[in-house]
Amino acid sequence: MTTNWKDFRKNLNLTPEEEEIINLEKSLITAVVEAREQSGLTQKQLSELCGVKQPVIARLESAIHSPQINSMIKILKPLGYTLAIVKEETRASLRPRDSSARSGI
Repeated sequence: MTTNWKDFRKNLNLTPEEEEIINLEKSLITAVVEAREQSGLTQKQLSELCGVKQPVIARLESAIHSPQINSMIKILKPLGYTLAIVKEETRASLRPRDSSARSGI
């Protein structure tokens, strides 16, 4: 029986939170690859600039492992980027309000 990726993933029964983590990691990895390519750097050249071994960059770009924050920061720095924590407006608006606000207290 042949299973395609879509069917296989559906059978994993991932929670919405797990799906969100996967999508975030995918976005981060895509951004790193695009930034490196736009800079005209090879993985080896980026490795020399950031001090992260080329195989680590290759594993990151192929999504073999979840990216480590310290590695991401080191990799992004010579590309002119950094990581930032940004409030998600849509998520904030979906959170339940304080119970005292609902009751009018």
